[in-house]
Amino acid sequence: MSVTTYSLRLKEDAIQPAEQKPYWRILDDRIAQPILRVLAATALVTLAAALWLALFYAPREATMGDAQRIFYFHVPSAWIGFLAFFVVFVSSILYLLKGEQRWDALALSSAEIGVVFTTLVLLTGPLWAKAAWGAYWTWDARLTTTLILWLIYVGYLRLRAVADSRRMSRLAAVTGIVGFLNVPIIYLSVVWWRTMHPTLLINESGGLDPKMRMTLLVALLSFSLVYAWFLLARVRLEQKRERLAAMRAAMEG
Repeated sequence: MSVTTYSLRLKEDAIQPAEQKPYWRILDDRIAQPILRVLAATALVTLAAALWLALFYAPREATMGDAQRIFYFHVPSAWIGFLAFFVVFVSSILYLLKGEQRWDALALSSAEIGVVFTTLVLLTGPLWAKAAWGAYWTWDARLTTTLILWLIYVGYLRLRAVADSRRMSRLAAVTGIVGFLNVPIIYLSVVWWRTMHPTLLINESGGLDPKMRMTLLVALLSFSLVYAWFLLARVRLEQKRERLAAMRAAMEG
């Protein structure tokens, strides 16, 4: 072994053991990689099933016609976006309480995914609205509050991009917590204000057709699996990035 290699090995060993351990046991490569493969395969199968159900199994809606089929991907995108921001909300609280980096990493990872799904909501919504309402965008209460939610978390990600200190990370956590308060406003907007959005009737009599309900549930399952896959992969990436930064700092020190 050369002197240089031995010196690098000593510097790597100088990193504290806690920094080498995964945030959670599920992030260990021997556990995470098989789970990621299963999640990816299952997500692809259920996505294909959801697409087939939406196009061929679910009945054609009498009023909006085939444009209504966007519903099977628009609504699950919104639900998963809300779930992602709820994870940000809980993780940010835990980070403020405990100060552990793993909760900060989980919040950041889930926020990025939540923004992706909310972007899908804001893209599919206008397409559906054009067919249903005759316009791509109206300043409907639910549309407007969803746009505000998207802007809040885009701002959160921009803040995280410059969060190079613990103080800035805590400020970002507060933003993630406050931003989630908009989610119940979005959900209740169809009750509080006059809005063109209908309420989603799944369990009530006279609500969704059973075939429509089945299609929606399969689409929601597929999007949930995609979210789980993204989240696990993204947190692992964040952990590896932090570990690399710690090794670099140790070698430079």
